[in-house]
Amino acid sequence: MTPPIRSCIGCGRKAPQQELLRFVAENGRLVPGDHRPGRGAYTCRRLSCFERAASRRAFNRTLRQTVEVEPGLSGLYT
Repeated sequence: MTPPIRSCIGCGRKAPQQELLRFVAENGRLVPGDHRPGRGAYTCRRLSCFERAASRRAFNRTLRQTVEVEPGLSGLYT
């Protein structure tokens, strides 16, 4: 069985779900959401993809609500 394919909202690259980082909206804030319920937004494991998604408001569009993107989330990327 093949793993689900998702798209990075920063660069648009398609990759297996386990290669990307998932985020969800929780109480108007963006939080990492590997096992959290709800609509998810995915980025590559590169800081540049996260920053591009944040600057282009891609998280708001993908999650279909306004979310606060905290700068501390960039610490998830190595």
